[in-house]
Amino acid sequence: DGQPRTLNLKEILACFIKHRRVVVNRRTHFELRKTRARAHILEGWGIALANIDEMIALIKHSANPQVAKESMMAKPWISASVMDMLARAGQVNTRPEEVSDDKGLINNEYYLSETQAQAILDLKLHRLTALEQDKISEDYQKLLEEIKRLTDILLDPLKLTQIVKEELVAIQSEFGDARRTEIIASQQDLSHEDLITEEDMVVTVSHEGYAKSQPLSSYTAQRRGGRGKTATKMKDEDFIEKLIVASTHDTILCFSSKGKVYWLKVYQLPVGSRTARGKPLNNILPLEPNERISAILALREYLDEYYVCLATAYGTIKKVPLVDFSRPRANGIIAIDLADGDRLIGAQLTDGTKDIILFSDSGKALRFNEAGVRAMGRTARGVRGIRLGENQYAIALIVAEPESTILTATENGYGKRTHIEEYPVKGRGGQGVIAIQTSARNGKVIGAIQVNQTDEIIIISEGGTLVRTSASGISIVGRNTQGVRLINLGESERLVGMQRVEELTQEADSEGVDDDIATDDVDLSDV
Repeated sequence: DGQPRTLNLKEILACFIKHRRVVVNRRTHFELRKTRARAHILEGWGIALANIDEMIALIKHSANPQVAKESMMAKPWISASVMDMLARAGQVNTRPEEVSDDKGLINNEYYLSETQAQAILDLKLHRLTALEQDKISEDYQKLLEEIKRLTDILLDPLKLTQIVKEELVAIQSEFGDARRTEIIASQQDLSHEDLITEEDMVVTVSHEGYAKSQPLSSYTAQRRGGRGKTATKMKDEDFIEKLIVASTHDTILCFSSKGKVYWLKVYQLPVGSRTARGKPLNNILPLEPNERISAILALREYLDEYYVCLATAYGTIKKVPLVDFSRPRANGIIAIDLADGDRLIGAQLTDGTKDIILFSDSGKALRFNEAGVRAMGRTARGVRGIRLGENQYAIALIVAEPESTILTATENGYGKRTHIEEYPVKGRGGQGVIAIQTSARNGKVIGAIQVNQTDEIIIISEGGTLVRTSASGISIVGRNTQGVRLINLGESERLVGMQRVEELTQEADSEGVDDDIATDDVDLSDV
């Protein structure tokens, strides 16, 4: 009623129903005016058809339409058909509100209004037929019934209320589907993660413990052998040591040099630019003095049938049920008991039936089934996985997949792909077979990853130089070979790591292999 008020539910419903009654009332008045105007026109047409010859003569001898209109309005007309139409109307008022009382039926004579006279002048010749007279009478009868119905609604409040009810029921039937938005009493279950957009990120951790993330879409593919562009601005003597691709909603299990595991969400890592080193992990995780992160593993949920396989540089292997890591603690928990001087080199998820391959820096690889490694508790030390020679260390842990290839890389920037079937299954604890030649040209092996034809790989040197290239562009050769160049390294620069990127759009230039860099490469300073 033109003023703000605080209402309860019943009062709100009463106001809404009152509003709907006003809407229906105004709509009915509008429809009644249109119906009466139409009936008024039909009466005029009836007069014209009943007096067609005289009407045509009058129009023909008029100087212009205005004179013809005035002559039609001044003359009284007689029509039996119109008289019958008006008789059928009875008490139904067909006169429009704007028509004066001196128009219409007066003493059995009909005087045309201006509206009727104009409608007669606008009448088309094909309407001047005997059949049209019957149609006018039929339409007029329908209009009478509609006028009566609309008048009854305006005069009877119960009928108006019934129309409001019927329309609400019709709306409920048409639009009354199940609510899509869930209404809850509170927002206590809404976590910070629910507000984070899910996106694939490249997570990097440097040798000195600086961590950051960058959108995966920031990297473009290059040709094999390219120089690449700087992915991270490193401090002197620092280099990228670990790199994974994970979603912002994933959890990262961070395995430390002291055999502990910490939990970290990807979105908790700072998103850095090319020149940013990132944030020290000891400012993110509660690391002890001289403790550093040795391996990271990204996952979404903790399933009962899965295990975490851990491998150390001394060739030790251990299998722990994944659910043992499902209860995060702020200060971390023990993941493996390490011998003095030992360190973690890999962590992989398995289902208890996979083949495990361990690689050493001497170019050897040992493949065995994980059934030979029993599940252990978190505080156990593990069992021997691969037998190593003096000054030799294990450098990679792979869970074998059928019909894939193993990509091995050496510190001097060379590598190759080899069919996984060429690695025979042996017993746990042996020395293994040759995976790649560790010649003076190649140097020691720095990594081994499992790739498919559609995969891409990211290679990083100790200076922070990054190359992204298609795995299909690297030759497939036998185990006992030296491989091809993967990246051109600067003087005294070494290759330190690589990571697989699956099912990405190929943007690499297809021309020469030995050029420094693809022409369509994007400068990562924009990241």
